[in-house]
Amino acid sequence: MHKTGSKSALRQPYSMRISLIIAAVFLFAGGIQADTPALLAHYMPWFTSEPYRGTWGGHWTMHGARNPNKIRENGQREIAAHQYPLIGPYDSADPHLLEYHVLLMKLSGIDGVIVDWYGIKQHSDYLELHQNTQALIPWLEKAGLKFVLCYEDQSIKHMVKAGVLTKGESVDHAREVMQWVDRQWFNREVYFNINHRPLLMVFGPQYFNRSQWNHVLGGLEKRPILYGLPHLHESGGTDASFGWPPVIEGREISREEWMAYLDQLYTGENPIGLAFPGFHDYYEQAGQRKSFGHIPHREGKTFIESFDRAENAHAQIIQLVTWNDYGEGTVIEPTAEFGYRYLEEVQRRSKSKFTSAELRSPARLYQLRKAGSTRKKEATSLAARLFARP
Repeated sequence: MHKTGSKSALRQPYSMRISLIIAAVFLFAGGIQADTPALLAHYMPWFTSEPYRGTWGGHWTMHGARNPNKIRENGQREIAAHQYPLIGPYDSADPHLLEYHVLLMKLSGIDGVIVDWYGIKQHSDYLELHQNTQALIPWLEKAGLKFVLCYEDQSIKHMVKAGVLTKGESVDHAREVMQWVDRQWFNREVYFNINHRPLLMVFGPQYFNRSQWNHVLGGLEKRPILYGLPHLHESGGTDASFGWPPVIEGREISREEWMAYLDQLYTGENPIGLAFPGFHDYYEQAGQRKSFGHIPHREGKTFIESFDRAENAHAQIIQLVTWNDYGEGTVIEPTAEFGYRYLEEVQRRSKSKFTSAELRSPARLYQLRKAGSTRKKEATSLAARLFARP
């Protein structure tokens, strides 16, 4: 399976001022207070594991460059990443994994996820990612969390190139996809709203322009507020912008450079804020291409300072980039390298009612689930306690 959804091709310096058409005051649905930033973690639903589905997917192997069946001296499987999941490489369709993830988010004070999403068409692994997203949503509902779609309209470009769609069919296809989302998701309580309108993000836009988006979103019962990347906001016709770690030209990006990017991002009204731990991709090590660049983690300081900048700018939504993009090294979920560092920082800022010690409970539950019937009663009891906690 190829690396669908690589973000890096669009990382460019922000060179234009944001012009918004949305209101200056955000009113969030779902009990999130207007004076409290909504914390949404960008989530990748694209991992496949041999223990769960009988094969290792491309997001662990990077097109066969690494073999997770090979065990290293430290006991870890060989994966195409600089960080290693605390629970080991996993499968995005595994209900035990989904339970683990949403409980970690709940206990750390994260309000929901932004799911990287490619539509509903059978092409490449798009349908599989869609099915994984559908499997995630009930767990979010159970934990009282929200979700937002980050639509990859590059999927249209790839389907046209593969002959699955013609250029003439592309707009109508995307319109059909959005109508499906409108019927199935936009009206659900679990979907995140701004001013009673669903939030829709697009990583780009990479394919559609302003007039095409008007057609794609036209006629929906609930027309979403559309967010795009800053340097593509005007040409793509989105309502507002969200940022991304600004790596470029395969070099190390200094603190001064990425802080200047954030300063420019926050000159507009109501951009979605950005907090990220760093950027350390694996493409060059896997022989895929030259690295897109590097933003050092600086022992957690990059995450703290980018978070500070978003809060000081009074961003009403802060996107945590990312929960689990191992290929690009922007991971905040617990890893062997960083432990619970990033979720403990989120927990502190969110003023979560849970303790740092309680953040370890989902990993314990995951281990009990994997132990099978011998620990089923203990696992059921622990899960009930964690989900019942307000």
